[in-house]
Amino acid sequence: MKQFMNSKETLVTEAIDGLLRTSGGTLARLDGYPHIKVVVRSDWDKAKVALVSGGGSGHEPSHAGFVGRGMLTAAVCGDVFASPSVDAVLAGILAVTGKAGCLLIVKNYTGDRLNFGLAAERARAFGLKVSMVIVDDDVALPDLPQARGVAGTLFVHKIAGALAEGGADLDTVTAAAQAAIRGAISIGMSLDTCTVPGSPKEDRIGAGKAELGLGIHGEAGVEQVDFAGARAAMGMVTERLGPHMGAGEHVALLNNLGATTPLEMSILAEELARSPIGARIRWMIGPAALMTSLDMHGFSVSLLPVDAAQVAALAAPVGPHAWPGLAELAAVQVRPLPDGLAPIQPVPSAHPARRALLERCCDALIACEADLNALDAKSGDGDTGSTLAGAARALKAALDRLPLADPTQLYRAIGNELSQTMGGSSGVLLAIFFAAAGDASASGKTLTGALLAGLDRVMQVGGAAPGHRTMIDALAPALAALPQGLAAAAAAARAGADGTAGMTRAKAGRASYLSADKLAGFNDPGAEGVARLFRTLATG
Repeated sequence: MKQFMNSKETLVTEAIDGLLRTSGGTLARLDGYPHIKVVVRSDWDKAKVALVSGGGSGHEPSHAGFVGRGMLTAAVCGDVFASPSVDAVLAGILAVTGKAGCLLIVKNYTGDRLNFGLAAERARAFGLKVSMVIVDDDVALPDLPQARGVAGTLFVHKIAGALAEGGADLDTVTAAAQAAIRGAISIGMSLDTCTVPGSPKEDRIGAGKAELGLGIHGEAGVEQVDFAGARAAMGMVTERLGPHMGAGEHVALLNNLGATTPLEMSILAEELARSPIGARIRWMIGPAALMTSLDMHGFSVSLLPVDAAQVAALAAPVGPHAWPGLAELAAVQVRPLPDGLAPIQPVPSAHPARRALLERCCDALIACEADLNALDAKSGDGDTGSTLAGAARALKAALDRLPLADPTQLYRAIGNELSQTMGGSSGVLLAIFFAAAGDASASGKTLTGALLAGLDRVMQVGGAAPGHRTMIDALAPALAALPQGLAAAAAAARAGADGTAGMTRAKAGRASYLSADKLAGFNDPGAEGVARLFRTLATG
């Protein structure tokens, strides 16, 4: 798999240096590359309790991205998914620990426990006060003697960091960290495995499946489950978390495991708020990439029952930009549209024949959704079919409130409906098409004349014309042939659509950005949609 890196041997050190260059001078590293990779606060004076955490790289922004005022004092970075050495951990401790002491925050993995634990013993031999806490928030594997430490670790970083920044002593900071650990629970789900640099990708998650309860190092989950969308996915996650929740109000941390898009994460946030446990969640951290697993297409949810002091610690301002802050969940605010933009609802009227015609048009566009998407993917962004089908579904659902008996008002109502429900430039152009057709119909034009008037207006406004490789290449000849009947119109539309396959230079639309080799041999998807629509009408 192609990745933006130079070599697996240097990727961690190069990434750390990139982080430091963009930190505005707030971060530094110890001089120990490549074996000792320790990021520290550049403003640290050892007067307060130091917080040191870390582990394998590949979880960015954890842990180095959370070094700064109010959170970690130092992060000890290993290679990808590999614990740092004892010497590296010890170097981090010695670099930042003064008389106030140091707290090590360690995720519950054997390598981390051993290396951080031995480093702590050696630091104590130097006369330093060092405490260590082990985070074990993962509830995916209930029968595991020692649960893994995953994204709930960040609750500990933030709460302990706020207390340490405020001047609390080591015992107080340690006790607060232990309290957070006792309450934190987490579980994750992914649609795909991660890609470890230098290793072949493991494709263990089958089509239509998701993995529930997987680890942050790509470890297999507790089970593979059928994937049926965001709501069902969040439902399975919250069902596993529910029995482990403590009493009272909770904070949720919604974590992107690496490759999940912001759009998906916002949907998951909504589903978490709507879930059966949503009423017990008052605050949320994220959604954001906080403790990732390289490029894993998944998410995790961590929960913590909180008191007022913990909420204050989680809400306290921090230096690291990667920390998204604490937000209180609230109802979705809805305000009325400004005057003049509220849609005017037409007076509905019945006309069975026109209703049947519109239903056939809508069904035709819905039926070719996948084919048009596949065609568009060859020269665009693969959404032409979904755009047309979505508009068709919305129009079909609106049939009962359309003025079917009045052609003039029907054109205008269809245009208004499409302007609200159809995205992109296509929605605007078709809204213009039907609005102009309505104006022409009001002036006494026939069906064909009204549609031709709509086509003329679209060409004027949109700048496209026959030969430009757009839907007009099928629509213009179809409307010109319409007086000879639907069969003639369908034949003309098909010839026009097929003709676009030989047009290697588009002069309008997204295809105009593409080179000739990307266009040759493929019909324009908009023109293909028009051709299929007229074929359905002619054979229905």
